[in-house]
Amino acid sequence: MRRFLIALFSFAGIMHFLRPEGFDRLVPEQLPGDRRAWTYGSGYLELGTALLLAIPKTRRLGGLATAVLMTGVWPGNMKMAWDFRNKAPWLQAIAYLRIPLQIPLIRAGLRIWREK
Repeated sequence: MRRFLIALFSFAGIMHFLRPEGFDRLVPEQLPGDRRAWTYGSGYLELGTALLLAIPKTRRLGGLATAVLMTGVWPGNMKMAWDFRNKAPWLQAIAYLRIPLQIPLIRAGLRIWREK
């Protein structure tokens, strides 16, 4: 699971910089400041979390970072589900499935954090 998380966060983090527009739309309006700044900030956090998970000495911290990061982006996934409520059914399915899929990612991060 750790390798999966490293790949996931590396890919997602890079995509925040290559295609930021899609991530900008996930930033809830209630957050202060510029959406692009939130997009870039979360991209840096995902890349940093991948790095923490990849280095044995920081792996446990990376697990905690995973749990915190996945909890922090949950509102964006909820916003996506709400925004996609009138889109094609397959897009709605993707958006709705992202919400419960955060749970195993959070749990995986906590498991890594608790490893000795």
